[in-house]
Amino acid sequence: MKQYDIDTLCVQAGYQPKTGESRIPPIVQSTTFFYGDSKVMADLFDLKGEGFFYSRLANPTVDVLEKKVAALEGGVCGIGCASGMSAILLTAMTVCEAGDNIVTASEIYGGSFNLFSTTLKKFGVEARFFDADAPADRIEALIDEKTKFVFAETVANPAIVVLDFDKLSALCKKHGVLFVVDNTLATPVLCRPLCFGADIVVHSTSKYMDGHAAALGGMIVDGGKFCFENNPRYPAFNTPDESYHGLVYAKTPAPFATKCRAQMMRDTGAIMSPENAFLTILGSDTLALRMERHCRNAEKIAAFLASHPKIEWVHYAALPADKYHARAQKYLPKGTGGMMSFGIRGNAADCARFMEHLKIATQETHVADVRSCVLHPASTTHRQLSDEQLVQAGIAPNLVRLSVGIENADDLIADLAQALEAV
Repeated sequence: MKQYDIDTLCVQAGYQPKTGESRIPPIVQSTTFFYGDSKVMADLFDLKGEGFFYSRLANPTVDVLEKKVAALEGGVCGIGCASGMSAILLTAMTVCEAGDNIVTASEIYGGSFNLFSTTLKKFGVEARFFDADAPADRIEALIDEKTKFVFAETVANPAIVVLDFDKLSALCKKHGVLFVVDNTLATPVLCRPLCFGADIVVHSTSKYMDGHAAALGGMIVDGGKFCFENNPRYPAFNTPDESYHGLVYAKTPAPFATKCRAQMMRDTGAIMSPENAFLTILGSDTLALRMERHCRNAEKIAAFLASHPKIEWVHYAALPADKYHARAQKYLPKGTGGMMSFGIRGNAADCARFMEHLKIATQETHVADVRSCVLHPASTTHRQLSDEQLVQAGIAPNLVRLSVGIENADDLIADLAQALEAV
């Protein structure tokens, strides 16, 4: 699609109906598809033609969302996954084998931390963690010939660290290593990682992309510019795949996406459901509008919390005093989203008391939808982490994660104020 502004792409990208067709993309709730021409179907199985033959690999409704998110991120193609976690897992499986390693920021979502540190370890893939603020040479020391990608989040959940794209992209380019960025909390409305050196972008579309806490899903976007051909770091991309009659992925137009779908999606079936894709398509139509409101609300609330005597600290990069303010101005000039974290003067019990007294914001295991919600990560999403790992991930015992919705900002501030009186 022509390179329109992000606001227009949110509404228009991904689907162009023909005369007489549904104006919005239909839900194609079918596992399989009819072909009267055997040769056409054979070409699909050999990856020589375009189309759909089984919804475990691709589906017309999911395809619309894939095209839409790829357009929003400025990538060449997307792969719709069952969840954000499956998007990250499939990314790792596409490039990693036993004996390989990944280098990742420690300030990431707890589920991603567990996937890297525990689950991938069982398959012989090592995770090497670094402090996001560590100097480049210390991070570079973790990269060797078996490193398959460097991973970080644009805005870390829940530490609210803003990624230094220049630092990591320079290291990845120097070593010819894939740079993978989770852009869930920023969304392409606020930041496009591919413009700052990332090669692959992943999303939990269950968050802002859907925006209504209605549809589970994930997305992988291939930037399409990374050179796999004759790259000794990625022999699997340059070795014929006998399961596809000797196909060499490095010679295809989008090597990463082709291998990810042809091998990993084929063998795991971790694709997004058509109905969830449909709901996410509808939700993403208003993504640009919602992100503007999330940002403006969060800026007001962060300022209120920063001046409150019962709040020890606030992490929100739009605040002029925030450690990452200058970096946010560089990479997220439109705003830093609706997510923030803050420390209540007290302990975990005080955090619980505060959250239980809220009347608008609800306590739940979710972020980034139209409704405001709170969580105490140390006792919930990150409770599997050791005390040492919690420190690594930037999770203090008194940290409360607040996802600011699109309600009236004054109502939200009043709600926070009355709940803080209970602490």
